[in-house]
Amino acid sequence: QVQLVESGGGLVQAGGSLRLSCAASGRAFSNYNMGWFRQAPGKERVFVAAIRWSGSDTYFPTYYTDSVQGRFTVSRSIAKNTVYLQMNSLKPEDTAVYYCAASISSWPLSIDGMDYWGKGTLVTVSS
Repeated sequence: QVQLVESGGGLVQAGGSLRLSCAASGRAFSNYNMGWFRQAPGKERVFVAAIRWSGSDTYFPTYYTDSVQGRFTVSRSIAKNTVYLQMNSLKPEDTAVYYCAASISSWPLSIDGMDYWGKGTLVTVSS
């Protein structure tokens, strides 16, 4: 069992930055592929960014949805059992509840393939 708790959301002006954190507890966190997803008001939940377990403590493959490529960076700290999402150059269309999720086997990640989910943190970007 893995428990995920997101934090770091809030209100920011367009062009600003936020860093989201996802603290994991439970067994073998380092073995999981981790993802960030988001759900805007009235829309479906969609993929944002992913970071893979690689067997290394320092190298983790990542990939992003096109709309955040170059603006968002996903990273993880094995020592802290935490995954981060650094969000720069934020736009009003980035407004959403952001969810952290874990999968022991899926790669690339998909919503249906995730094993555990956090409860989300709200990011609001004002214009």
